[in-house]
Formats: sequence, C-alpha cells, structure tokens
Amino acid sequence: MIDAGILGKRDRVHLIDGFLAARAPETPRHATADALCGEAIARIIPPGWYQRSAKPVRMAGLSSRPEPDRSVVRGAIRDYATRSPEPSETALVIEVSEDWLLADRKLAGLYGRAGIPFYWIVNVVDGQVEVYSRPGPSGYESLEVLAPGHLVPVVIEGTEVGRIAVGDILP
Repeated sequence: MIDAGILGKRDRVHLIDGFLAARAPETPRHATADALCGEAIARIIPPGWYQRSAKPVRMAGLSSRPEPDRSVVRGAIRDYATRSPEPSETALVIEVSEDWLLADRKLAGLYGRAGIPFYWIVNVVDGQVEVYSRPGPSGYESLEVLAPGHLVPVVIEGTEVGRIAVGDILP
C-alpha cells in the first residue's frame, strides 16, 4: 500500500498479524517519556548496538511489521538501509503507552512469540515500567512491574549492560 501511494508517512498505522492497526497520536507526556528513554538508553548501550526510534521490526514468518517507540538492535544505522531488523537482531523493544495501554500489552504476545528477549512498556498512566522477559511460543513467561525508586536492568545478549531508574524515564 505504501508502494502504491495509498499510505504515506502521515498515516499512523503499522502491520500487526496481517492487519493495519492504528497508531496512537503522540501526546506531550508520551513524547517526553520517549525522549527520556532515548537519552537513558543511549548512555548505556554498548558498541555494536544502536537504538532506533519508531522504526519497523520485521517479524519473519509472522505477518507483522510493528513500529515500536524504541528498539535496540545489533549493528549500525546503515546495516538496515535496505531492510528492517529481525527479532534475532533485536535485544529490546520499548513502547511508551498512555491511551493505548491494552493494545501495547497485546503486543507483548507478538514480540514474545517472535523471540525478542525483552519488551518494556513505559506506562505513563500508572507511572511504572512493565518489563516482559523470557520469550516463548505463547508470548513472554515473565512480567515484572517496576515503580519509581526501582531500576530497570538493560540486558543485551544475556549480559546486563546497565540500569535505568524508572523515575528517569517517566514524564
């Protein structure tokens, strides 16, 4: 549809399980939390990894191409000039959620089935971060909810590379 000119950059949709799903418009609180996440992640990701902002992740074998608010992927920017990263190249996916919290929680199943090791929902409504881990065939097996005062570990390829204070990424 993009190639045919039916959809353009201003159309806020992404492909989830073969269907076009609307993306929520960005509120000031969402934009602030997203920017704070970006700054915090940038300070700790190791060489050989970088973060993408609102760019697609290709779910091989699944008819989905979600565009998470943030993702941490292996390699460099130009590695994805002609393709989107696969789940095997993705260490972490982050959604900042305000109005679409239930939809973002449903995405946990998709990301978990695809094998992405960690999925965070920065829940600005409840002032907490939901950390999903241990992906499997039915989604994630583990969910930890962290409130301000707690630290969220950033794990890449099984190694903790740093921690981010929950309060540092909430608006």
